[in-house]
Amino acid sequence: MTNNELRGIILAGGKGTRLYPLTKVTNKHLLPVGREPMLYNPIKRMIEAGIKEICIVTSTEHMGDIVNLLGSGDELGVDFTYRVQEKPGGIAQALALTENFANGGKILIILGDNITKGSIKHYVDDFKKQEEGAMILLKEVGDPERYGVAAFDEKNSITNIEEKTSNPKSSFAVIGIYMYDFSVYDIIKNQRPSERGEMEITDVNNEYIKRGKMNTRVYEEAWMDAGTFESLEMAAKMLTD
Repeated sequence: MTNNELRGIILAGGKGTRLYPLTKVTNKHLLPVGREPMLYNPIKRMIEAGIKEICIVTSTEHMGDIVNLLGSGDELGVDFTYRVQEKPGGIAQALALTENFANGGKILIILGDNITKGSIKHYVDDFKKQEEGAMILLKEVGDPERYGVAAFDEKNSITNIEEKTSNPKSSFAVIGIYMYDFSVYDIIKNQRPSERGEMEITDVNNEYIKRGKMNTRVYEEAWMDAGTFESLEMAAKMLTD
């Protein structure tokens, strides 16, 4: 794999409790957003960015349904690989399952409930030019206390990410689109679970920031985290407007 090649990873686990009872018998990432299953949105963004090898990580109980929907990837012109997250352990723990898939190269991760209106190709192209490190996408929001929020210094360089703080230092939320070099897997191996017992992606991002190897871009198009009833409806409207 060359330095400019990326593989894609979509994290589609979790219980989807905020969407119960819709999620009682199905994975939330299979719920419709507009005319397609939610999962199609991050897949299409990866395809637009030129990524042809994509790994889907989901839970044991929903793997069969996701494989039935997506198959090998032949219909979409991609090659799907699947990994099972047997127990909920956080985003970073799910990402750790993909180390062999990454094959020593750079990766693009999209959370499966992130719905975006426009392409991310130019951000991915910028990341390909990086020799090392990470890049995350941010979005200015009106309710930053609901998200992981980036703090910046006087030179507008990112200094820290705080998770769901009541006193956010900016209005720029970290959305679920992350790009990393292969060193992310060593970072995760040295990580400790948070107070809620999960391996947090915010800790991974803060380690890259600490090393001076984190870049950020602001996503200019419409974006929605479709994890609640309200945001699921808003995401469908966003895609059809």
